[in-house]
Amino acid sequence: MDVAYISQIHGDLTIFKKVDAPGLEHLVKPGDIRSLDDVYCRHILEGRLPELIPDTSLIPLALEMPITAAVPIGSHISVPVRDDDGMAVGMFCCLSARPRADLSDRDLGFIRILADMIGRQVSEQYRDERELGDRSLLVRQALEERAFSCVYQPIWDLKTARPVGLEALVRFLPKPYRPPNEWFADAEATGIAVDLEVEVMRRAMNALEVMPPDLYLSLNASPALVLSGRLAELLASAQPERIILEITEHAIVDSYDDLTEALAPLRRSGIRVAIDDAGAGYSTLQHILQLAPDRIKLDMSLTRSVDTNPARRALVLAMVLFARETGAVLIAEGIETRGEFETLVELGVAKGQGYFLGRPDRLAQTLQAIKSPPGDLA
Repeated sequence: MDVAYISQIHGDLTIFKKVDAPGLEHLVKPGDIRSLDDVYCRHILEGRLPELIPDTSLIPLALEMPITAAVPIGSHISVPVRDDDGMAVGMFCCLSARPRADLSDRDLGFIRILADMIGRQVSEQYRDERELGDRSLLVRQALEERAFSCVYQPIWDLKTARPVGLEALVRFLPKPYRPPNEWFADAEATGIAVDLEVEVMRRAMNALEVMPPDLYLSLNASPALVLSGRLAELLASAQPERIILEITEHAIVDSYDDLTEALAPLRRSGIRVAIDDAGAGYSTLQHILQLAPDRIKLDMSLTRSVDTNPARRALVLAMVLFARETGAVLIAEGIETRGEFETLVELGVAKGQGYFLGRPDRLAQTLQAIKSPPGDLA
């Protein structure tokens, strides 16, 4: 046979994944996409065409399809590749430009065996790709429809019991609920993560218009967003001294030199930089040492049970001393109990946030809540 290929079925489309077509690459190549209505696949799956066609000129439906003459297809074998649930996830096909009267049920049986082997290998991959495709569609719709809202969590001076800022957090509206990190992971896989971040940040910044002028707004920014060059225009309307950019610890940084260079004009304008989730993983040290942040936000994995866990206390104390030596302000995230709060104050942590001090909420509710400190903080 002149051509063999494995295709993936995605909705009403067939995607050519693996192709062997020596000298006929102009006809079909990996990555090509066609409608199921334009090829034999749908007709075979629904029983209108047989899986084995030694001579397409003897099959009226095949003969009248434009692709038969265009390729041309003189003979054809095609069987579905099925996943573990029996669902057709693709097709394994062979075709020749000329009729092949010698093709038999034995050949078809052999192709079916191969298709079964292929199915076991690729069904999980195809399922993952389908799920990613579905999630990609959802995240694109969320971006187009702005189907997200922002909530704000207060950040407090732990000694004076005064609010110093608000951290903007995003919540996506489509049901069922999924945490923001899953949405951004899907956006990254879809190639629109920076676009999504820009729109989330633009909405979050609306809070500056009604926030007390002595409070800053803390905004999460990935290295990719910083490197995109889109932040300068996005933040141009804001008072730079009221903006803190939180660079997450979990984000991969390919070049600290490039990231530092991209941050430099923003920092010169008065915008401050924070390292988020410090302590959540090894790359924290590189982030802190390379970026020299103005703020270091302790991950809740260090804050949690700091009052009863000597190892966590020691690590927090080390971060307090480091921040003191480098001139950075230390902010503890995830404070949930009085014991954690009191221990952090005792260790010298300057600022903090967490459910003990105030949950993320809509802007109006958060602004109302910070008019007086929580009873346990006062």
